[in-house]
Amino acid sequence: MSNTNDLKQLIVDGESVTLEFKSSFDREVIETLTAFANARGGSVLIGVTDSGEVRGIDLGKESLQDWLNRIKLNTTPSLFPDLEEISSEGITVVRISISEHPIKPVSCKGKYFRRMNNSNHQMSITEISDLHLKTFNTSWDYYLDTRHKLEDISLEKVNRFIEKANSIRPYPIDDDPMTVLKKYELVKDEKITHGCWLLFTAKESPVGTIEAGRFSGETVIKDSLTIRTDLISEVDLLLDFIRKHISRGYVITGEAQRRERWDYPLDALREIVVNMVAHRDYMHAGDSIVKIFDERIEFFNPGRLPQGITVENLIAGNYTSAIRNKQIALIFKEVGLVEKYGSGIKRIIKAFNEDGLPMPCFEEFQHGFRVTVFKTPQKTPQKTPQKTPQRESLSDRIIQLIVEEPHITQKEAGERLGISFDTAREYFARLKKSGRLKRVGGRRTGYWQVTDQM
Repeated sequence: MSNTNDLKQLIVDGESVTLEFKSSFDREVIETLTAFANARGGSVLIGVTDSGEVRGIDLGKESLQDWLNRIKLNTTPSLFPDLEEISSEGITVVRISISEHPIKPVSCKGKYFRRMNNSNHQMSITEISDLHLKTFNTSWDYYLDTRHKLEDISLEKVNRFIEKANSIRPYPIDDDPMTVLKKYELVKDEKITHGCWLLFTAKESPVGTIEAGRFSGETVIKDSLTIRTDLISEVDLLLDFIRKHISRGYVITGEAQRRERWDYPLDALREIVVNMVAHRDYMHAGDSIVKIFDERIEFFNPGRLPQGITVENLIAGNYTSAIRNKQIALIFKEVGLVEKYGSGIKRIIKAFNEDGLPMPCFEEFQHGFRVTVFKTPQKTPQKTPQKTPQRESLSDRIIQLIVEEPHITQKEAGERLGISFDTAREYFARLKKSGRLKRVGGRRTGYWQVTDQM
């Protein structure tokens, strides 16, 4: 930027994910520069207030050099931004610009920041770790496992992987198991990676524990299963447990053979289970949990969505696939468990839509991500998902609950539908605002009434 017209346009545009205003140079300026360096770069205008008023700044002979030194000494790795003076009508503004840093994350005096909209947020340990791994285009499962050795993995399981991969590959794998492990970088210098241990462990692995249960109510468990084995086997064992506790029927289609129909589309359940195992945050101490109820199944996985991806992006397919465990995902793809990166959610939604079932509920929950599927068929044909299809289907289910139980509370509705209380409260508010629902009587003795307005 070399003229005042560019400066005026920047001020008109206002603060953003790549621009910040500061009245003077201070520690917060350096924090902002690290936040920009940890993202896609950005600029700080010194001499401009938060409201966009250009007040300018007085500079001494060594001011800019002093700023550069302070930025260098207070950042790790050291940042070397560009500083530019812009003068107009006797007022001087300094623009400090930094590009995206090739090695991330960058810290300011031991603290790490990321840019969100037009403000800085201190990063969590998980965010710091993820950003560091992305810098080297790798993931946690590629790193060497210092607790386990080659003898802790099963070469028989490696052979089974080769057989499965060869059944779908155009060119078969002819190498022995150890050579295969080395070619896939699962073994490096006779040491195994985290991914190798999880994929081919010879014994139980508490790191990948899945707890599954069949509930006859919200708290009563009829049957349960704890799975602690290699990841490929975990997929089959969990699907077997789910099939054990859901029903199968037949649909008369008019053709010579009847069509098999389960409570839930099995292909969609398989996709959910594969995603759970492949994309779980294995650095988190929590377990994956599957709860099977009479009317729904809940799948919970440690690890929230990657930075920059929202639930709305996920449902709309408006995102680029971010693979948390690249080594595990690659092996899953080789044996046909993963068909195409980033397309699983669309296939899940499509399968439920074709079976006339409510759309699954996708939500970030506590320290992870939860998917809830419902088996009750819809009374009306499901509409093509719009910008917020999840809300539409859940609204219809809330209406159905209220018709059956007018005195139901928002908390009870949330528990019945497998959503959080805050989410349920938001949906109730939307239904009231749209005129589909109204409250009759007080909070303790009143009830909900469904109107005819749609």
